Amino acid sequence: MQKVILFFFGLLLLSCRAEQQSFIAPQSTIKIEEGDTQEAIIGKAAHVVPTENQLDALRNEFIAFIHFGPNTFTRKEWGSGMEDPAIFDLKTLDTDQWCRAMKAAGMKMVILTVKHHDGFVLWQSRYTDHGIMSSGFLDGKGDILKSLSESCQKYGLKLGVYLSPADLYQIENPKGLYGNLSEYTKRTIPREIPGRPFENKTTFEFEVDDYNEYFLNQLFEILTEYGEIHEVWFDGAHPKTKGGQKYNYPAWKELIRTLAPKAVIFGREDIRWCGNEAGATRATEWNVITYPEDPHTATQFTDLTDIDLGSREKLYQGKYLHYQQAETNTSIREGWFYRDDTHQKIRSADDVFDMYERSVGGNSTFLLNIPPNREGTFSQRDVEVLEEVGKRIRETYEVNLLQEAKGPKQVLDDDPDTYLLLGKNKREIVVTLPVSATINRLMVQEAIATHSERVEQHAVDAWIDGQWKEIATATNIGYKRILRFPEVTTHKLRLRVLESRLDPAISHISAYYYPTRPPQLAFTRDKEGMVTIAPLQTEFNWNPHGENAAGNLNTGYEIFYTLDGSEPNQTSRLYENPIKVENNILKAVSFNNEEQGPVHSEVFGIVKKNWVLLGASSQRSDRMAAHHAFDANRRTYWQSQEDAMPHFIAIDLGDEYELKAMAYTPQTFHGDGMMERGNIQISNDGKNWKTVETFGFGNLINDPTPRTHPFTNPVTTRYIRVQATGIAGNGRSVTIAELDFL
Repeated sequence: MQKVILFFFGLLLLSCRAEQQSFIAPQSTIKIEEGDTQEAIIGKAAHVVPTENQLDALRNEFIAFIHFGPNTFTRKEWGSGMEDPAIFDLKTLDTDQWCRAMKAAGMKMVILTVKHHDGFVLWQSRYTDHGIMSSGFLDGKGDILKSLSESCQKYGLKLGVYLSPADLYQIENPKGLYGNLSEYTKRTIPREIPGRPFENKTTFEFEVDDYNEYFLNQLFEILTEYGEIHEVWFDGAHPKTKGGQKYNYPAWKELIRTLAPKAVIFGREDIRWCGNEAGATRATEWNVITYPEDPHTATQFTDLTDIDLGSREKLYQGKYLHYQQAETNTSIREGWFYRDDTHQKIRSADDVFDMYERSVGGNSTFLLNIPPNREGTFSQRDVEVLEEVGKRIRETYEVNLLQEAKGPKQVLDDDPDTYLLLGKNKREIVVTLPVSATINRLMVQEAIATHSERVEQHAVDAWIDGQWKEIATATNIGYKRILRFPEVTTHKLRLRVLESRLDPAISHISAYYYPTRPPQLAFTRDKEGMVTIAPLQTEFNWNPHGENAAGNLNTGYEIFYTLDGSEPNQTSRLYENPIKVENNILKAVSFNNEEQGPVHSEVFGIVKKNWVLLGASSQRSDRMAAHHAFDANRRTYWQSQEDAMPHFIAIDLGDEYELKAMAYTPQTFHGDGMMERGNIQISNDGKNWKTVETFGFGNLINDPTPRTHPFTNPVTTRYIRVQATGIAGNGRSVTIAELDFL
C-alpha cells in the first residue's frame, strides 16, 4: 500500500513540475530559446505585456509636440548649427496659451524640443552659451522649458523633452565636442559649475568622451530642475556626422531611469517611431514585436518601418519578443516649425480627428506637433483646429451608448482592471441595449497589462431585422481598437473573436455615434489638365506604396469650387464633372445641407499634355523610365541608375512659359533616391544649359511629401533641366514621381 501511495505521489510531483515548466510569467521581454516550437513562441508572445510606464504612456493617448527655436525665425526645417543666437528674436511668450489649447484638444502631455539638431538650447544650461541665454529674449534670462513646466503644472499636463543626440553646433564649431576624438575617461555627472550648484545631489560616474559627458550634463539639468519628466524623446536623425562619434546610450539610460523613474524613452526600448511622419497608420499595429538581440542591452536600434512587425510569421523569426508601442507622429502644419500663416498648409479638424481615431483607435499613441509662431503663441488657426478636435472627441466619446446595456459586467464597467477571459468554446460577447440606438463607432480593449495582445481577427455584428448582420471587421485589438462603419440602428451587438493567441481577455466594449459630416476633398489632375474632385479616403491605412486602403464614410454631399482664389461656398460653382485647371489655384469645399466641410486648395502649374522628354542621365528600366517623372501619375516614377552624379532630366515644355517655382514629388515605394539638392537649368535651344536656381529639401526620408522650391526671380523658358547633386541618405540614384512647374 505504501508503494502505491508513493507511486501516485510521484506522478503528482511530475505533473506539478510539468505545469511549472509550462507556466510563463507576464513580462515586457521574453527570450525565444533555441528549439522553441512555433506553438511555444506564440504562447510566449501571449504573455508579453507593457511595463507600468508604458501602460501609463498608452493611456495618455493624445499628446503634443512643440518644435520651437532658431528655425522658427529662419523659416527652415533644419538649421545649420551656425546660426547667431540673436536670430532667435523672441519678444513675447505665452506658454499658458499653449496649454489651454492643448487641454481643449484633449491632450494629456506635451513634449518640447529643448534642443533640435542645430544645438540651440531653450533652457538656461550651464554647459553651453549656444542657446536662449545668448538671445535677446528677456535680456538672455528667458527659459522656455521653465515657463512650459510651470504652465503644465497649472493646467494639469504631463511634460516630456526632446533632446537631439545630433548637434550641428558641436559639429561645426571649431571647439565643438561632437566627434572631437577625445579619450574615454571616468567622469562625474553632473560636472560642477562654480556659482551654479544643483539642489539634487545625485551624482554618477561614467567612462565617456567629451560629447557624451556634455549630453549627460544636459540630461541631468533638464531631468532635475524642471519638475517630473514623463518622456525623453531621442531622434535618430543624423543631418551630419563627424569623427566617428558614438552615443553612450547605456549611460544615458541609467541616468534617465534614476532621475526620471516615470519616464518612457522614445527611440529605444520603450516607444518606437511608427515609420512615417504623415500621420499614416498600419491596419494592424502590433506592439508585441521581435528583436534580433536583447532590446534592453542593444546599443543601436533601427527604425521599424515594415508594414508587418508582429504577425505570427514575424514572431517565428525573432530572438526576443518585446513590448514596444508606437507613436503616430505628424504636424498640424506643413513642416515641423512655424513658417507663416499664408503659405504654410494647416491640417483641418476633419484631418486631425481622423488621425486621432486611426492612431488611438489603432493601438498607438497620437503625437501631434503644434509649432509656436514668432510671437511665442500658437497661431489662431491652429488653436481653432485644436478646439474643434477636442469638441468632437468629447461629443463623440463621452457619450457611451452601452451605459445601460446588459451583458458581461467585466466589459461594461469602465474598469480597465476587470476582463472577460474567452475560452476556446465560446469566443463571443453579446450586449443588449434597453432600447435601440444608432451607432457608427465601437471601441474594444484587451486586458494588455495582464494578458498581452491576443486577438488576431475579430468581427462585430448588429441585430437587424431579426438576424445578425456583420457591420465591421478588423485584425488585432491591443490597448484600443476603434471600429468605424456606416451608421446602424440596433438594440443588440455581438463581438466575435475569429483568431487569437491563446484565450483573449476583453476588458472593455463601448459604442458611440459620430454625426456624418461633409467629407474632406482631394484633387487629381491628368495630363490634359482635367481635375477630378473626390472625397479623401479617410479610412487611410499606411502601406509601403502610399495607397489608401478603404472607402469614405460620407454620403449625401455636394461640392462647390472656385478658381479665382476666393473661398468657396454654396453660391460658388457646383462640381459635377472634371474641370480644366492650368496655372491656377483651385479651392473646393463639400456641403451636407447647410453644414460645411474643410476647404481644400492646391496650386496647379503647367498642363503636361505637350511635354516631351529631351533626355535623362540614365534610367533603371522601362518600368522606371524618365517620362514617368511627368506623366501626371504619382504612382509611377523615374529612377536613374547608380551612376556618378549629377543625375539629370531635361524637358521640352512645348511652349515658352514664365516660371516661378518647381514642385517635386518624391516616390514613396521605397526610401531610396530622394532628391535632396540640385540645380535648375534653362536653355534657348534645348542643348546649351544655364543654371538659374539651386535648391535643397530637408528631412525627405522621414517626410517624403511633395516639396516646392520658389524661384528667386521668375524665368522664361521652353526648355528646362533638373540636375540632382545630392541624394538623401547618401544614395547614388535619383527617383522622381512627379515634376511640376508653376
